Amino acid sequence: MTHTIQPSNPETTPAPESTDIPATRPAGAAAAAAAVPAALKRRVPKYSDLAPLMQFKKPEFSKEARLKRASTVWELRDIAKRRTPQAPFDYTDGAAESEITLRRAREAFLDIEFRPGILRNVSSIDLSTDILGKSSRLPVGIAPTGFTRMMQSEGEYAGSQAAEAAGIPYTLSTMGTASIEDVAAAAPNGRNWFQLYLWTDRDRSLELIERAANAGNDTLMVTVDTAVAGARLRDVRNGMTIPPALTLKTVLDASYRPAWWFNFLTHEPLTFASLSRYTGTVADLINSMFDPTLTFEDLDWLRETWKGKLVVKGIQTVDDARKVVDHGADGIVLSNHGGRQLDRAPIPFHLLPEVSKALKADNSNAAIMLDTGIMSGADIIAALALGAGFTLIGRAYLYGLMAGGRAGVDRVLQILEKDMARTMALLGVSKISELTPDHVRILGR
Repeated sequence: MTHTIQPSNPETTPAPESTDIPATRPAGAAAAAAAVPAALKRRVPKYSDLAPLMQFKKPEFSKEARLKRASTVWELRDIAKRRTPQAPFDYTDGAAESEITLRRAREAFLDIEFRPGILRNVSSIDLSTDILGKSSRLPVGIAPTGFTRMMQSEGEYAGSQAAEAAGIPYTLSTMGTASIEDVAAAAPNGRNWFQLYLWTDRDRSLELIERAANAGNDTLMVTVDTAVAGARLRDVRNGMTIPPALTLKTVLDASYRPAWWFNFLTHEPLTFASLSRYTGTVADLINSMFDPTLTFEDLDWLRETWKGKLVVKGIQTVDDARKVVDHGADGIVLSNHGGRQLDRAPIPFHLLPEVSKALKADNSNAAIMLDTGIMSGADIIAALALGAGFTLIGRAYLYGLMAGGRAGVDRVLQILEKDMARTMALLGVSKISELTPDHVRILGR
């Protein structure tokens, strides 16, 4: 004979054997009330409970507080946009034509997958590396940028001093708005590099090279992707000139950005590291000064002339990377000029693995550097993993400069350093040399 046992319901109780005692409340409700934890029973809050939560802070509106609240380079860009007139901001922020190259360069860093290792000792992270024979505390330096004091009056002085404090290289542009000698004096203990545009007038170029050497610059970086000026349409629409012109539009723009104009008008007028004072558009200046007839023979001349480290910036193919190394370059910068020259140009981050593989096959120990599109420390770590020996930032540093001068540049470097250290720890590596291509996969490739 089979017996069936029905499961009991814990929320019900058996009916009482005797019906002589009436129930004062439903038995199920009583059990449910008894089951509610004391912590979930409502009560009137006590002041002693509320007091620790009532920590109201006085609002802070100082530059230091504003910069400290920025946790990313993008947030510094937002601050920079609010504080800088449209023409100088767009000169920094914009790129050539439809700005496809810049957009793709930034998307390239987003379209990756990190592959972390686990159970590694990452209690101490070392971000130092060697670049061109000397140590850098971080695997990133400041790229050459033109007209920098136009973005914010501290300009190249802020950049070079922030780099000196961070223990990284700073590169002064031929189109910089502080002289080679003044930058060296402002950051006497920094590692200063000089970026050269070769002019049609070779004597002027030679003069610059000699000045750079005499000022203690140990590296010459020649840019080779500016045979003619790119079509930077934001500058055209803004009527961008050097120096900025006081028109009705710029005066209206200044009405809610008075600090920028006050700094601009009360400091020394813009002058350049390497040419006399100029008035006109950026494109006209490039087209009138720079030499469109450059060949590899000119690179040979530079190699014979310059006795320090020679870097070629603007490499966009594997073949050209090999050629410039064959012609004596100690290093290359994979760069499309931040998307400011040829739109739809190759993306340096995508080109990086091919160039790294090719130079290793040639048994070359030339330094591979990369710029364009870097907006976070994770971007830098991804580039290092895929074969870069070093990286350079241009726009990212300028966003900090426009957001808060020297302090803003310091903040950019702090953000990037924190990003890099955290990313490396989560990848399971404690030093740069441990990064390999196995740590990164480019999605869709």
